[in-house]
Amino acid sequence: MVVAIAASTTAVTGTTAAFGSPGERPAQASVTGTAEFRLPYWEDADIRSLTFDAHAAPFSRPIPGVPGDGLPTDARGTVKVFHYSADRDITYTADGTVDCLVTAPGSATLTAVITAVSAGGPKWVGMRLGFSVYDGGVDKPGKVSRDRVGFSWDDGVNWPVGAGEHMEAAGSCMAPAAFSPVTKGGYRVRHADLPLWPTG
Repeated sequence: MVVAIAASTTAVTGTTAAFGSPGERPAQASVTGTAEFRLPYWEDADIRSLTFDAHAAPFSRPIPGVPGDGLPTDARGTVKVFHYSADRDITYTADGTVDCLVTAPGSATLTAVITAVSAGGPKWVGMRLGFSVYDGGVDKPGKVSRDRVGFSWDDGVNWPVGAGEHMEAAGSCMAPAAFSPVTKGGYRVRHADLPLWPTG
């Protein structure tokens, strides 16, 4: 039942959220870091992690029929998925190219188009998947991270009513809330408001 997930295995600790006044916020949003996580509704021995290196790049992806050079949510960067399946005793990975990012203080939603999947993985190549991140701030020594992550292909949260199967793909910047608690590593969300549409 569970979906395969997760990215590189390098852990990032002590992550922080970039709050502060508007003048202290970065000019462009970003989401970075690697973390392992657990599914809150399913117990197994799998190891799952997601790695994000996503950065806002407004108006950088022209869309046919849309005025200008793209959307305020355009982004660049990478997503890496890692999943060790204990039942199947295999590990698979997937790589994606980020195309959309939107943030709020401490949280973010992004999407990426999958470009490669290793042997044994799902048929995701060419598909856009959605991800969400909650940055709970600096981790305290001896305390469990407050960071969380979510993803669009999970059949526990993304199952359309009346459909025979769940929908793995997502529209740009679409993902469920960050429902899975981080167990190792962490994420950093740098928030920046979306820029204004160009005029003229």
